[in-house]
Amino acid sequence: RAMMLETVAAVPGMVGGLLLHCKSLRRFEHSGGWIRALLEEAENERMHLMTFMEVSQPRWYERALVFATQGVFFNA
Repeated sequence: RAMMLETVAAVPGMVGGLLLHCKSLRRFEHSGGWIRALLEEAENERMHLMTFMEVSQPRWYERALVFATQGVFFNA
């Protein structure tokens, strides 16, 4: 359960950083440090996920569920 929560928790920071990066490139302006902050938050959540994966050793169907959940959450 914690592993699933950590996989979803990393998505908003990564998507936010990606969208802000693209916006910053289109407008030729600085983001004020927000891109780095959002990507650091996503990296922090990824490290939590790596810790939980070492503890729980997920099976193939759990990994498939993570893949599907991230796909839905990313597009939402």
